[in-house]
Amino acid sequence: MREIPFPDTAALSAARTRQALLTKPAGALGRLEDLACWFAARQGRAIPAAIVPAITVFAADHGVAARGVSAYPSEVTAQMVANFARGGAAINVLARAIDARLTVVDVGVAAPLGSLPGVVHAKVRAGTADLSVSPAMTRAEAERALAIGAEHAALDIAAGATLAIAGDMGIGNTTPSACLICALAGELPVRVVGAGTGIDDATRARKIDIVARALERARSSGPRDGVEWLAEVGGLEIAAIAGYYVEAARRGVPALVDGFIAAAAALAARAIAPRAAEWLLASHASAELGHRLALRALGLEPLVDLSLRLGEGTGAALVVPLVNAALKLHAEMATFAEAGVAGRA
Repeated sequence: MREIPFPDTAALSAARTRQALLTKPAGALGRLEDLACWFAARQGRAIPAAIVPAITVFAADHGVAARGVSAYPSEVTAQMVANFARGGAAINVLARAIDARLTVVDVGVAAPLGSLPGVVHAKVRAGTADLSVSPAMTRAEAERALAIGAEHAALDIAAGATLAIAGDMGIGNTTPSACLICALAGELPVRVVGAGTGIDDATRARKIDIVARALERARSSGPRDGVEWLAEVGGLEIAAIAGYYVEAARRGVPALVDGFIAAAAALAARAIAPRAAEWLLASHASAELGHRLALRALGLEPLVDLSLRLGEGTGAALVVPLVNAALKLHAEMATFAEAGVAGRA
């Protein structure tokens, strides 16, 4: 298994030096300057190339959805996968807007989707078990989902992607995500569980209790690593996203983290391969309650805050033009010497 590379500190230093020479006051472009330098270190070049994004959406169902933790029924997962296949979802629109390769993978949808064209059929099992009363899946199933995610990161990169984006679809998946964030970031359910798909206060209270009970059950069996936490309280699409992040890092390609579910997967990825976090960039701050707590635990600062809570990879897709703008500014602005402009006295 290949080791995760370190970011290139020489390229980072050279990029910072270039930023100091560009025709602007030092720091005037704020985080755009840091963003260009961050990519310089990951691409190993003082002037990084424009990014080529790819998006893979992983879909799966969750046994805990039967507990009424979502405003939508579980059948919506399969219906939305069909919508992805037809090109009608938000992520389809955004993928077209940024000219990104888009792949949709059934890693655990409860309904049979074998006849649905335009979807990769890689079902590990037909949805997870109810994590509030038993492990969501076996360790072998979690490992299989991780491997599917890794496989698709490799495929995206082989197709030319230099920025990897993973999206999610799965009714009820904020509940396992909340469990993982609590477990891997050391947070309390009441601080992490939010409105999800738009639940009322009574449903949120029930969801907090379900998360607390799932964590108590899981801790009694003593999960020891990230894979075991995924098996105990995770989801198949969450495990696939974690595998996607780890493999992208191993191949030296940055990944742009989307919202709440993606952040939970990122915490699992870090638990499995700690250096993977060095290749992650947070796209946005979700409106979901615990998202910023998860990002803080990862040491990530979101680029924008648009009050999104859709998932699918939409927040990550939205900031791709922002990232490329930062890289173009870094590459194409004149230096003081080139422009014949006097520098700071």
